[in-house]
Amino acid sequence: MDDWYSELLHLTNSMREGQKQEVNGVDMVMAGGILRNPSVTSVSQKQTEKVFGYKWKKRDTFEGGLPARMRSWLIDKYGDVPNSQYFKDYGDKVVVLDAGCGAALSALALFEPALRRMRYIGVDISEAVDVAKQRFEELGAQALFVQSDLQNIPLPEKSVDVIFSEGVLHHTDDTRQAFKSLLPYLKSSGRIVFYIYRRKGPIREFTDDYIREQLQQMSPDEAWTAIEPLTKLGIALGEMDVEIDVPTNIDVLNIPAGKINLQRLFYWHVFKAMYRTDLSFEEMQHINFDWYAPKNAHRHTIEEVRNWCDEFGLVIEKECVEMAGISVIARKV
Repeated sequence: MDDWYSELLHLTNSMREGQKQEVNGVDMVMAGGILRNPSVTSVSQKQTEKVFGYKWKKRDTFEGGLPARMRSWLIDKYGDVPNSQYFKDYGDKVVVLDAGCGAALSALALFEPALRRMRYIGVDISEAVDVAKQRFEELGAQALFVQSDLQNIPLPEKSVDVIFSEGVLHHTDDTRQAFKSLLPYLKSSGRIVFYIYRRKGPIREFTDDYIREQLQQMSPDEAWTAIEPLTKLGIALGEMDVEIDVPTNIDVLNIPAGKINLQRLFYWHVFKAMYRTDLSFEEMQHINFDWYAPKNAHRHTIEEVRNWCDEFGLVIEKECVEMAGISVIARKV
């Protein structure tokens, strides 16, 4: 472990491979160059660990056109964070906690231009941290990786400038509690940059939960295979390239009036089945699996998110509310 990691974690000496030690009140072991606390708080979180560890090891399903699309989407939502004035004001050693890093797809898409002036800490409940570590090493970038539940991160309070949590908090047992548990790590005037799923119409909400419940009885391999026909149907609908006109608002189903592509109508209001011409079948399959496989996948409203920020002393500086989800940059007062 390099010196800045030890300094950040308040360690007198770097931890050696295989060493066990309490780090800021959390029992950790160094294994494979990663600090790990393998204890998981619930059955649902254990299932999350399993399916996401499986998904992120399939690098061929997300390293084609997906990173470029991800970068464009992230900048649309948050702006160019590493080149923003507030990010520069944190100095040339800005500490960034990626809370639920997965294989660091989102972090690298957004922060790669600034990695040399960052102290990046990637935390994930699953073995996806091993993939993230490998991807950072391939770029020649240094980082600290931790395998841990988000409520057992071995960081001191007020040690982080920016918390980045892209599509993760809703995969915990309690989104609000997970959000709250991260904030003590944030310095005064630090910022949290996060995205959570948005609640959708009744048919889509029912279908999502119905499919998700079926997949809980399957192994990750079986669940991956079970989703493939849905991915193929999404592609078939997309390739039809048909537009229909919903004549009036269907308020009881939360479907608005207006022209909409047939695939998008199904996608937003019936079931999620990704289709984009710039993505491969495997990448679209990856996105669909990501949505349906985890047991925990809570959906929320913008009113809930605003209330959380107000309750926990955060000032919202930017928000982006889309059909898919809610993205926010909030500053700790």
